[in-house]
Amino acid sequence: MTTYPDDLDPELYRRLIESRGGTLTDKMGIEFLELGADRSIARMPVEGNTQVIGLLHGGAHVVLAESLGSISSAIHAGPGRYAVGIEINATHSRSITEGWVTGTCTALVLGRTLATHEIVMTDDQGRRLSTVRMTNMLRDQ
Repeated sequence: MTTYPDDLDPELYRRLIESRGGTLTDKMGIEFLELGADRSIARMPVEGNTQVIGLLHGGAHVVLAESLGSISSAIHAGPGRYAVGIEINATHSRSITEGWVTGTCTALVLGRTLATHEIVMTDDQGRRLSTVRMTNMLRDQ
């Protein structure tokens, strides 16, 4: 069950829930556990998201991170605004071949026009797999 902040915009909540079918997050098996502007958490299975040699694909790390950073930024942006990713980088520290990857997204800067988050990916034992930093531009609709 996903937890949401009490002040989450009902329209954004509806879009987050309804966008589940057919999206990349669905295809990758991403499960959102907690969503908020300051902190969000999601997890993704390794199975089905690997390279040919059986390691979790580096791009899968980035998909999980970008999903978390984008949603957290959209929540921060608030009603009538949206977030657009303008920069992302990833450092992969450890590989994984099975189990789950958990992404924890933490706000670094929550401004009026920009939001920057750090997303740390860990394995089931809590070991850091990768670190991603993402910046979103916040725009009016």
